[in-house]
Amino acid sequence: MTDAAGNTLADKGLPEMKGWLLKWTNYIKGYQRRWFVLSNGVLSYYRNQSEINHTCRGTISLHGALIHTVDSCTFVISNGGTQTFHIKAGTEVERQSWVTALELAKAKAIRAIECEEEEETETAHVVPSQEISSVVRDLTDRLENMRTCYDLITKHGAALQRALNDLETNEEESLASRTKIVNERATLFRITSNAMINASNDYLHTAEAQGHKWSKMLHHEREQRQRLEEIIEQMAKQQSQMEQAAVLVRQNKPVPSSSGAGTAGSLVTSDEEMEFFDAEEHGYSGSGRSPESPDRERGTFILKMNKRRSSSEDQVEGHLEGSSSESDEQKRTVQTVQQVCLVSAPRVASGGQGDDDDVDKALPAKQSTDSIYGRNWNPDLIKKRRERVPDKPNHPISLWGIMKNCIGKDLSKIPMPINFNEPLSMLQRLVEDYEYTEILDYAATCQDECEQLAYIAAFTVSAYATTTNRTGKPFNPLLGETYECDRMDDYGWRCLAEQVSHHPPVAALHCESKNWTCWQEFSMTSKFRGKYVQINPLGGVYVQFPNSGRRYAWRKVTTTVNNIIVGKLWVDQHGEMEIRGSQAAEGHKCVLNFIPYSYFSRDVQRSVKGVVMNKDNEVKWVLRGTWDMKIEIAPVLSTSGSASSPTYTTGEFKLAWRRRPAPPDSDKFYNFTTLACQLNEEEEGVAPTDSRLRPDQRLMEQGNWDESNKEKLRLEDKQRTERRRRENEAEEAAAEGRPYPAYEPMWFKREKEEGSEEYVHVFKNTYWEAKAAQNFEGCPDIY
Repeated sequence: MTDAAGNTLADKGLPEMKGWLLKWTNYIKGYQRRWFVLSNGVLSYYRNQSEINHTCRGTISLHGALIHTVDSCTFVISNGGTQTFHIKAGTEVERQSWVTALELAKAKAIRAIECEEEEETETAHVVPSQEISSVVRDLTDRLENMRTCYDLITKHGAALQRALNDLETNEEESLASRTKIVNERATLFRITSNAMINASNDYLHTAEAQGHKWSKMLHHEREQRQRLEEIIEQMAKQQSQMEQAAVLVRQNKPVPSSSGAGTAGSLVTSDEEMEFFDAEEHGYSGSGRSPESPDRERGTFILKMNKRRSSSEDQVEGHLEGSSSESDEQKRTVQTVQQVCLVSAPRVASGGQGDDDDVDKALPAKQSTDSIYGRNWNPDLIKKRRERVPDKPNHPISLWGIMKNCIGKDLSKIPMPINFNEPLSMLQRLVEDYEYTEILDYAATCQDECEQLAYIAAFTVSAYATTTNRTGKPFNPLLGETYECDRMDDYGWRCLAEQVSHHPPVAALHCESKNWTCWQEFSMTSKFRGKYVQINPLGGVYVQFPNSGRRYAWRKVTTTVNNIIVGKLWVDQHGEMEIRGSQAAEGHKCVLNFIPYSYFSRDVQRSVKGVVMNKDNEVKWVLRGTWDMKIEIAPVLSTSGSASSPTYTTGEFKLAWRRRPAPPDSDKFYNFTTLACQLNEEEEGVAPTDSRLRPDQRLMEQGNWDESNKEKLRLEDKQRTERRRRENEAEEAAAEGRPYPAYEPMWFKREKEEGSEEYVHVFKNTYWEAKAAQNFEGCPDIY
């Protein structure tokens, strides 16, 4: 079936292969025979060998790919985002040879990228004047050597010519003596010629090396200048349009909407511009709304939903395989757009005013100062924990001096000083998602799937509450780093997180309560674009309610940190989130729109709007609010209008989530919440790989930033050395033709996610038993 093994370029030590394999295409055609080529760290496939020179059907870069073995003949390659190849070999030996070659190619690709980044870093940090002076002196010396060799060649060449002329004369001197003189002159000429060749080669190599370096420096400076010009131009346009808007406001004239592309209102990077208006309730009119506008009184917003194609449509699509840059699930979905109108039903008078405070009357339980759900905690059983961390010291640093060399790069792969960090690991930041799990506790009691899904949606929004003013970067976890958080005494849950992959960086987390279980696999891509940093999360989040058998899954939205260069840093969340039900909740879904921030929008900033639909795609609940303050939900009483422009009459809105007040003076300690302050508190009995034991993070919390930076570099060098050791062992194993085991996490294992073709890391359920026995044998030495 394949000649891959015979085509392995083992003799050259290159991780390159080619041959026939079976690739999963779609549900109609299943696995199809394709010609695969592994070259230069990229895996490509074609329908046949004749297409190699003109038609590539799909590629995937290996430097950030995950390679997973499914069974004796099947393996999966995924970049953690939209590209996933499901491949089947003919035999187990053939599958192993491919997996070994792919792992080797991945290691070499990572090494090549790191070398290039190190070279770019060295190039970017040299002092141009000193560099130029040094190179000019070097080239001048080599040129002087060439001139000396030229003079010697001229001198010895002339002597050799005279000796040859004397050889032709008929003088009395013997022929033997004249031949000896010619040989001596020829030897001197040959020596000087070789010296000239060597000197010329030295000059050429030096010039070429420095020329390449100067070319990269010039290209780097041109890119920096171009980006700075674009930033300055955009800032000038924004300032001009904001001045115009200010003039209109002073003249009491309406400010033009920024719905068009390219306007100054588009101050955040988003793929779409959306405008939303809150629904007006009886007896309540928000500020800035005109009663003359029917649309605003009723409330409208744009809703974008993904719809799966039917089997017949998928069969037609199956005849054209297309590119594999999208996953199979994405290929089978199409996007529909609806303009939704909300109308709130009039409230029945109950002796009180119909103001916004009425939302508290619909709470599912008595309100407490800690939670709107009034959790009953026994103070005697709650562990005493700290309520703050040491204040952040004032260590000024030139942000632009460091960030200017990071434009266009993935920040997760760039070593940054701890001055931009906060004293928490990314694993600990993920645990903060569960600060408002009382919402999940209440959702577990809901009998109706749609109402339950509305509360789950409120919980997903609550995870972003702390990002409003948290601009510090968490520490990148080391491979094998873990973090446990046991809050059964107060929050009623415990969780464990582990860094399960380094290239690409992937973290797995498992959180469990008596009412629900939640797990997620988190990875991300982040790019610095000059004036903002955009973070695109990858991986899914899942929650399951064992009593009802319902399960839900969703993906996080995009985060953008603005004003990197000039102004105060601020964070925005934008994009669309779709929460899908499965198992007992199959067919139910919720669509949430996180509206991008806009200076000129009349809507409430940081708004979130969404709807909950049942199996028949009928909207049963609507949501509104902001991701930094609160979420309200309301049932849909009736629906009217067309399918593309429906009108929903809703019941009374009730508060599903409200953010807790920040601790006093939290701006002095990284804007941490109380839970965030407690995450890094020292605790006995944790695993030796726990984030609390990470020395650089602990030193930063204590205010010893210089020592923390040194310790951070030491840990990164140690991790890099360990990775190179594994790469060398993998290369030796490949050269000997034996398999080399891939890295295996300590507490998680990679399994196929139910109902999809994706693989996620799931909890082995062995950590808490190991902690109880204090048996952490097998944990890597990472600190």
